[in-house]
Amino acid sequence: MPAAPAPRSASAGAPAGTPAGGGGAASERPRRAAVARRLAWLLAGAVALAVAALLSLALGSRPVPLSAVWDALLHGGHSNAAEVVRSLRVPRTLVGVMVGAALGLAGTVMQGLTRNPIAEPGILGVSQGAAAGVVCAIAFAGVHSLSGYVWFGFAGAGVAAVAVYAVAARGRGGATPVKLALSGAAVNALLVAVVSGILTTRAAALDEFRFWQVGSLSDRDAAIAGQVWPFLVAGALLVFSVSRGLDALALGDDMARGLGQRVAAVRVVGGLGATVLTGAGVAAAGPIAFVGLAVPHMARALVGSGHRWLLPMAALLGPVVLLVSDVAGRLVMRPGEVPAGVMTALVGAPFLVALVRRRAVAS
Repeated sequence: MPAAPAPRSASAGAPAGTPAGGGGAASERPRRAAVARRLAWLLAGAVALAVAALLSLALGSRPVPLSAVWDALLHGGHSNAAEVVRSLRVPRTLVGVMVGAALGLAGTVMQGLTRNPIAEPGILGVSQGAAAGVVCAIAFAGVHSLSGYVWFGFAGAGVAAVAVYAVAARGRGGATPVKLALSGAAVNALLVAVVSGILTTRAAALDEFRFWQVGSLSDRDAAIAGQVWPFLVAGALLVFSVSRGLDALALGDDMARGLGQRVAAVRVVGGLGATVLTGAGVAAAGPIAFVGLAVPHMARALVGSGHRWLLPMAALLGPVVLLVSDVAGRLVMRPGEVPAGVMTALVGAPFLVALVRRRAVAS
């Protein structure tokens, strides 16, 4: 009597390389769900940015009906409200979008480079470098226009960043996160002393500088937007190009090298991109606080720590935070306004306290 055939296993006859029981498809489902969730948050961020921009165009010391906003944007209306929207609020909103995106991206990159959760554009002395450039423009070069400040502020930010990196790169180990933070603090303190020394001896410069120093989107025109956008694009390209390197740096320098990343190159390119973004943003709107600190944490809570998702989310949330702060500042003291830099500090201070408390509990 012939022997009965052996029972076939569940995996017999399956194509080579396919796990038994469809495990490959099962393992793909969580990944696809995570991608879908992150895409949904990016879409929500884009919608929030559109709403914030619309509020910036419609609200202020003189509210403008949405119909007049649409008429000004789409049909070239010539009413008084349409002229206000087109000549004043559109440039202000556009500058707010650019500056918010620049500061959000710069803060995200600086936290990644230094592995420091409270790093922001001021930690490497970049913001103070821009302030020193503006003070020198007012006091020594006779520049008295916002469009002129942009170039001097950007130059000051670049010089400060180069100085910080040059100091940190000397000695054993190169520009480590700790050495970058320490050299940034030292250069920042030096620049504060320089700015204070100039302002205390030139009263006219102090009167003019204090309006820039508080950080505001008021009186920003299309000329400033035209000067800022090339730097924003260049800085964004630089920081997005090192997104994988920033992910590797989060594991430590040795692990990043083991994964094939050139750590020094990632730091140089990422730092250069963050400097360009910060210099352009601070030169255009002044040293606006807490956007670069708070936005990366908000983005990280929504899409995780992978920089391929984190950077676009920060670029969307930065303008939302800045525009909403600017609108709130226009509404709380009508017909006057509270500068956006003050409002972001009022919002950011409680956020920083909450962050410290959360980390204290976690530890």
